[in-house]
Amino acid sequence: MDRQQATEAAARAVIEHGGPECRTDPHIACDAMKTALDLGATHDDIEAEMKRQRAQ
Repeated sequence: MDRQQATEAAARAVIEHGGPECRTDPHIACDAMKTALDLGATHDDIEAEMKRQRAQ
């Protein structure tokens, strides 16, 4: 998995499993974000990807 793929996966995980209600295991989104950050993504990169995915 490269940085871009990890960023896309993290954004998708936060959208699907995160948010204020967080009705699923919060570690799903956290683990995906950690992977993306470890590969060089920033929080801004993940936020921008979330916005892009929501706009589709």
